[in-house]
Amino acid sequence: MAVIRDYNKLATDILHEVGGEKNIDTFSRCATRLRLVLNETPAGAKEKVQGLPGVIAVVESGGQFQVVIGTHVADVFNALSSVLGDQHSGGKAKQKTRWLDAVIGTMSAVFAPIVYILAAAGILQGILIVVGLIDADIKTSGTYAIFNFMSWTPFAFLPVFIAITAARHFKCNPFIAVLCCCALINPELTAMAGRIAGGETISFLFIPLAKTVYTSSVLPPLFLVWALSWLEKRVERSLPEVVSALFTPLICFVVIVPLTLIVIGPITTWAAMGVASGYNALFAFAPAVAAAVIGGVWQIVVIFGVHWGITPVIMANFDTQGYDSFQAYQTIAVIGQMAAVFGVFLKTRNRELKATSLSAGVTAIFGITEPAIYGVTLRFKKPFICGCIGGAVGAVVASLFGSLYYAYAALPGLFTLVNAISPEAPMSFIGELAGSATAIILTIVMVQFVGFEDPVAAETLNEETQTAPRAPAATPVSAGAPLQVRSLNLLSPLTGTVIALESVADETFAGKLLGDGIAIRPSEGLVTAPCDAVVATLIDSHHAVGLICDNGAELLIHVGLNTVELQGKHFRPLVKEGDRVSAGTPLLAFDKAEIEAAGYDLTTPVLVVNSDEFQLKKHHSQGEIQPLMPLMSLS
Repeated sequence: MAVIRDYNKLATDILHEVGGEKNIDTFSRCATRLRLVLNETPAGAKEKVQGLPGVIAVVESGGQFQVVIGTHVADVFNALSSVLGDQHSGGKAKQKTRWLDAVIGTMSAVFAPIVYILAAAGILQGILIVVGLIDADIKTSGTYAIFNFMSWTPFAFLPVFIAITAARHFKCNPFIAVLCCCALINPELTAMAGRIAGGETISFLFIPLAKTVYTSSVLPPLFLVWALSWLEKRVERSLPEVVSALFTPLICFVVIVPLTLIVIGPITTWAAMGVASGYNALFAFAPAVAAAVIGGVWQIVVIFGVHWGITPVIMANFDTQGYDSFQAYQTIAVIGQMAAVFGVFLKTRNRELKATSLSAGVTAIFGITEPAIYGVTLRFKKPFICGCIGGAVGAVVASLFGSLYYAYAALPGLFTLVNAISPEAPMSFIGELAGSATAIILTIVMVQFVGFEDPVAAETLNEETQTAPRAPAATPVSAGAPLQVRSLNLLSPLTGTVIALESVADETFAGKLLGDGIAIRPSEGLVTAPCDAVVATLIDSHHAVGLICDNGAELLIHVGLNTVELQGKHFRPLVKEGDRVSAGTPLLAFDKAEIEAAGYDLTTPVLVVNSDEFQLKKHHSQGEIQPLMPLMSLS
């Protein structure tokens, strides 16, 4: 069989494009990515490396220059190691994290796990708005009252949700974090803030308290947990072990809560309000300009992963004003990108691209645009630009009607348009509909006229190649292996909950850059073989395993996100490379509790790396699943 790729040349080419050996601080790899820490990133390096044969994508994140290669990353890593030697390599690459990377990474880690909780409450609020308009008398019923307070519950207790996710991110005791954040939303403190607002002076150790209310706040609980993580470690080290379990929570509680009330809370609240006031000033001075900027630029912000940073500003607007214009325009930006991917669906003659764009478009309807961006529109560039233009023009149209959002939308999209409804501002919803319609129509028309490089020619060539006579393919497994068959049933390798691959909080997996498949959130720490196969890859960090099935399918089971950083800790391989396994054979054991306690997301993508060679049928898209239950089938 001919050599598909010269990995030594690819490693040399990557080294050349990133500035040579002297520009590499450290390098490592995970199951799919070559992770480089560069002294500085040369101009154009990302585009040049991404254009190299064998490179799927390049992601710059957390101070690392990550080259996504796929299951052959080991070959490239070994080739690079032979050139650079051991002085640069390490089990875990040292990350030079810029402050902006740290801020955005923190916002993403804190809000990504709870976004669907907030979205569910936002949808319920939208439904109540519509029901109230249809029948005004229903607002006086007990049923409406119950659903209404339910819809506001996650926002009223938002500091508690932030305490849980932030404690995981900052690696501190989540129960102490929840205790401290619960104090911030204690009704007694809210009553005290009301008395202070009425003119009364209430002091703590002779220091007057501010009238700040922390219900629905974002930055105060976030910075509280950050400070707690610093204090907790030092208190634990200072106390004897026999009393540490009791006195660590006590000391942290009596120090952190007053510190938040006196310093952290007022300062962070002022900062969020200040940024919100700056945006609101632009909106008040030139609504159309603010709309054009948000509608046109928001999806670019999503590409760089900094979109979580705006959450405190939006929450501050809802808290102080009861409405927000940012999300009204943000929604139209999302709809513009949704229209762009549907425009690709209508224009392309490539069946694979048509299926991919349809799937990504349906996901975008629900406000999740990453699959559309990474899988389709940004890939072909022109559709992405059309979506941004359509979003900008549509947002400007909405601004002419004075459109606002009166309920928070965690995932702005087509289904949150009802959040613009208000009896006091009847033109708001009309403007939002007009702006959205403008974005959809304009974007789709532009995609049809501007076009893109449709890969239909490559598909035609593949079909011609497949129909031409050819010699039997060599089996990829050892002698004595069963004869290859094209169809194959893949069973679940884990016990847990199935989720769509597009929902995974990693752009490479969600965008299907490494292949199609599905993801499982495990409830137990054992990975078993989903079919008869040969173990092809088992890297040193043991967090992922690659298999070659008897029909030639290449599988990758990647336990967790960024778990390569654990360097094998809490993972135990049960097989070795070259082993032949049967469906149900234990492959890998891991300590679920310890990995989650270390702050890692254990969502496990199960990928068919060469999925473009097969027709995939997914038997589960959501819900609970047990090992050896049907997961996918290939044909």
